[in-house]
Amino acid sequence: MSGKLGGDTLDKLVIEGGRPLSGTIRIHGAKNAALPILAASLLAQGKVEIRNVPHLLDIKVMLHILERLGCTCRHEEETVYVDTSSVRSFQIPEDLMKQMRSSIFLMGPLLARYGEVSIYQPGGCAIGERKIDLHLDGLKALGAEIEEKDEQITFRARKLTGSDIHMDFPSVGATENIMMAAVLAEGRTTITNAAREPEIQDLQNFLNAMGAHIIGAGTDTITITGVSSLNPCTYEVIPDRIVAGTVMIAAAATRGSVSLTHCNPSHLSALIHVLRRAGVQIGILNDIMTISCMSRPKAVERIVTSPYPSFPTDLQSQVMVLLSLADGFSVMKETVFESRFKHVDELNVMGADITVDANAAFIRGVPRLYGATVEATDLRAGAALVIAGLAAQGRTIVEQVHHIDRGYDRIERLFQGLGALMSRQSPVLEQLDFVN
Repeated sequence: MSGKLGGDTLDKLVIEGGRPLSGTIRIHGAKNAALPILAASLLAQGKVEIRNVPHLLDIKVMLHILERLGCTCRHEEETVYVDTSSVRSFQIPEDLMKQMRSSIFLMGPLLARYGEVSIYQPGGCAIGERKIDLHLDGLKALGAEIEEKDEQITFRARKLTGSDIHMDFPSVGATENIMMAAVLAEGRTTITNAAREPEIQDLQNFLNAMGAHIIGAGTDTITITGVSSLNPCTYEVIPDRIVAGTVMIAAAATRGSVSLTHCNPSHLSALIHVLRRAGVQIGILNDIMTISCMSRPKAVERIVTSPYPSFPTDLQSQVMVLLSLADGFSVMKETVFESRFKHVDELNVMGADITVDANAAFIRGVPRLYGATVEATDLRAGAALVIAGLAAQGRTIVEQVHHIDRGYDRIERLFQGLGALMSRQSPVLEQLDFVN
């Protein structure tokens, strides 16, 4: 296989808006949990079975990388089977690394198990500079020697040794990479100021299921006691909290009523708090949530994105759509990524009244949005434009859908199941077929 994997850049989403969403939907597995877990499968020799894995572009890229390294991979329905018995390469292909930033998760596992790994600067969404210094510093602390030549970085370590590692910023990816390297290191590793996201906890649970000794994930201090080897296992990935949040916001923005099943409400506490402040009704029963909003939402004075458990940057653009329709004036401050307001210009094309000053967006609610042709500049911006299209009067065309395919399993089918008039237009299609 060559070139980019799926997600045709010419695909468009066509949405006939103004219809309240209604119905019940099952939330698929979390992309941001599945990717590091797939990488961590390299730590054990043999056949690993990972369940509840969605069919996403990023998942396809990760599986293709594993295949290029020598693994055998199958993705059948929602289960991925990875056989790591025949790994023959420790160099992550440059073309695939530049398609997906999450390929960086392979550094820790390959270094821990094979003592060497070569990478290139990763790609991904253009939402601001995301340095890998914290990854490098953590692996150095465990004993890795690092050689940089042009854009290629090679890590070598005859032996990894446990260390006390304090992170200057609670980076999710760096926390996960250090965890995966430390599980096979000699001695104990302590990570302080660690990221606390649910995906960190899921990785800990997967590694422990393979025989690792890790405690503390979900807090700011994680302790890993190294073991000599890990064993293959069967594991189920947690639900995707960002997909769940996107559906919740879409239900509110369209003034609909939607039930979500197979979700974890405790992972969405910050969003639930914001939506309730906006006047959205939310009912919770175990792993089922019901969201309804029959009248115009209320403005929320101030929201600040920050690492978990605070309000997630990955839901900032989607909530901005809801606030653009709210009664009153709201402020959204982005503290995680410096270039995550690219969706604002597109929303303003649809009739929103949003101005940006540095890392703050000032949102004056309008009674309605109007359909337009807009462009997804990154994954979450694309999801926000889909929500805007669902809520708007008239037809919206969202271009550059391949960004959205990185994190949502056929987003048009997801919303079609809730009554949306929404279809994907591919270059090979001569006409649209809206599904009611």
